[in-house]
Amino acid sequence: MMHRNTATALVALATTLATSGAAFAQSTPAADPAAATPAPVVSPLTANVSFTTNYKFRGQDQDMISNSFTSPVKTSGFKPAIQGGFDYAHESGFYVGNWNSSVNWLPGNSIESDFYGGYKFKAGPVDLDFGVLQYYYSGNTAGNTTELYGAGTWADEVLGSFTAKYSWTVSKDYFNYAGNKAGSGQKGQNTSYLNLSYSKTVLTSLTLKAAVGYTFMSSDIKSLGYRNYLDYNVGASWDFGGGLSLAGSVQGANHEDAYAVANHPGFDLGFGPIGATTYSPNKARFIATLTKTF
Repeated sequence: MMHRNTATALVALATTLATSGAAFAQSTPAADPAAATPAPVVSPLTANVSFTTNYKFRGQDQDMISNSFTSPVKTSGFKPAIQGGFDYAHESGFYVGNWNSSVNWLPGNSIESDFYGGYKFKAGPVDLDFGVLQYYYSGNTAGNTTELYGAGTWADEVLGSFTAKYSWTVSKDYFNYAGNKAGSGQKGQNTSYLNLSYSKTVLTSLTLKAAVGYTFMSSDIKSLGYRNYLDYNVGASWDFGGGLSLAGSVQGANHEDAYAVANHPGFDLGFGPIGATTYSPNKARFIATLTKTF
């Protein structure tokens, strides 16, 4: 039989253990279900592919050469192009990428490949971006162009997003406008481009966009008859979710005559050509683009 003092001591010990156990349970925080679920890992590598009804760059058509004997220039507004690329963005702010598109404005070349790299960081309320961009045309390197660029973006949930970007040409030519590689002795270096853009999401999936740009041609290019010009891009995009979006916009540029090319020489009846026609890559077009990002 258990001694009365021993039993009393055991009861006291059990009471003490129970009390301390309850206190420990109360002092230990409960496990957070959210903390137990790891945050989704965001890949630094993304990719994209697009189909567009017409590829314009700074307001100008990038598909111009026609195989037709009677019309050496494509004048249709429907000039489909396939495009795509990838981007790698490091958490430090450094990034590199590549973007490609089918084109047809340089003889012997059918693809544009852009290679770029830079650094993004915040300066107060402004997101800054500085980098270098190489435009490469493997079939005809006369069009190769290298630019340095800097951009700043200020965004507000109510007012929208505003971006200013400036690009400066450091290569000897600017998309072969000066004909430098052919031995013209002229240069496109120091040509620059300023772009101001705005976007605002008005519905969950609908974003309105507008942009205006201005190209400052080098003095050598202007001596050949080309002019500084203004381009524009106004439209909207719809996000279907899952990385799929559809954009529609009107794009073009002014000074169409300064960039017009002969489409048909006409017929010379002894007193000047009759029926001669030209086409300008600056002509305004409505463009639709379907994009999938991964």
